[in-house]
Amino acid sequence: MLDAMGASGSADDINAMEIHQWYTKFMKECPSGQLCLHEFKQVLDLQGLTPEANSYVEQVFHTFDMNKDGFIDFLEFIAAINLVIRGKIDQKLKWYFKLYDADGNGCIDKKELLNIFTAIQAINGYTSTSPEEFTDMVFQKVDVNNDGQLTLEEFITGVEKDEGLMELITKTFDLSNVLKVIQSGRRHSI
Repeated sequence: MLDAMGASGSADDINAMEIHQWYTKFMKECPSGQLCLHEFKQVLDLQGLTPEANSYVEQVFHTFDMNKDGFIDFLEFIAAINLVIRGKIDQKLKWYFKLYDADGNGCIDKKELLNIFTAIQAINGYTSTSPEEFTDMVFQKVDVNNDGQLTLEEFITGVEKDEGLMELITKTFDLSNVLKVIQSGRRHSI
């Protein structure tokens, strides 16, 4: 069944009309064209979060801030949205990995995964498993050499091999809810 978007929904990239809508929205929220962390939180209606959730939002922001100048410009914003909405699964897994790897050492340990999972639950409220259960399950299935750390390769191979895990990760880390919030422009007036 075709939805209102018609066949364009199957395209690999965001189409020109969508880009135009995002641009209008982005410029309305952020006339300078540079979204700082504070504005990012405001646009997404993410004030008053727990410290864990807050640090996760900051991490998402820094992951999207490709040139590390402390701002997300429109191109970085679109690249991020394109990845979240239309990215191939291995691209998404790489992105998730980068997000989990809080200290940037190329491995994820249990504590990093637990922190991220707790934070994400606080933001999008999807709770079919507790953070502890989730973390244990991921490590049990993916940590092939049992060293208590996951490399990118272990992570991607492990998740791609296990359909149940893939589904859980996809559902849990579904940022499209967050994007819907941006699109609908739900925002507190100050």
